[in-house]
Amino acid sequence: MSNFWNWYIITIVLVNIIGVFLILYLTRKIKVSDLKDDKYLSHSFDGIVECDNPLPRWWFITFILCIIFALGYLVLYPGLGKNPGLLKWTSSKQLDEEVLKAKEIYEPLFAKYSSTSVEELSHNPSALKMAHSLFVNNCAPCHGQDASGGIGFPNLTLDFWRWGGKPENIKQTITNGRIGVMPPLKAMLKDEQDIINVANYVMSISGHSYNKDYVVDGEKIFRKICFTCHGINAKGNTMLGAPDLTRGIRIYGTDIDVLIDTIKYGRKGIMPSHKDILSKDQIHLLTAYVYNLSFNK
Repeated sequence: MSNFWNWYIITIVLVNIIGVFLILYLTRKIKVSDLKDDKYLSHSFDGIVECDNPLPRWWFITFILCIIFALGYLVLYPGLGKNPGLLKWTSSKQLDEEVLKAKEIYEPLFAKYSSTSVEELSHNPSALKMAHSLFVNNCAPCHGQDASGGIGFPNLTLDFWRWGGKPENIKQTITNGRIGVMPPLKAMLKDEQDIINVANYVMSISGHSYNKDYVVDGEKIFRKICFTCHGINAKGNTMLGAPDLTRGIRIYGTDIDVLIDTIKYGRKGIMPSHKDILSKDQIHLLTAYVYNLSFNK
């Protein structure tokens, strides 16, 4: 913060506090009857006439105490520009202290599960209860409280994993994140009908309603272009994160118009890395929780 803004903030804060005090002090004994012959205000409503009397003494004293409190606060805590206050308090410092205290309490609890396999932890009610808290705080904003996902976010309760559903695959996903990309094919499939044909072929192999007149031509295009990622049998590729199209599970929706948009414009989904957010022990425990969602029903 520059010196200009430092003194600007200090001036604004102090002028406001002093101004409020002066208004309270100078008007504490003024009555309307002292200013004009009629002690009542000139307006009324429904027979109710308003008077303008000074603040009750207790109310005036309460305001003064609030001003004293404000001045004391500004002396102890940051509030006057760059002045750190006598206590040298900062929100980041308080956060660091609270995080340190939390680590001292919870890290030993997480560590005791680190030597237990993910498969075994996925059957441990105590471990899953702790892992549930990790899930709610870190994963629920995208995947939902019940892990059922949403538009653009996969349902973790299904045994359907684009990058593989083994414990090591799940742990890798949580640790380093994933980037899923479906390239746009609009430039390659310039004829709109070709895109419609492919979409109907994909709908036909995934159990959804489709137009049979477009399937044959759509399959030809699929085997020429789409098989590179999804495989000749459309079963997907876990190395690339290409989904199994025969399952009929699509995180952006199963409507054919949505599929056409996906083929035409592509998609890009990002699962953020959590290695800088969670410890290895926490990731190990969270892996067990996610694994339990779909493979231990």
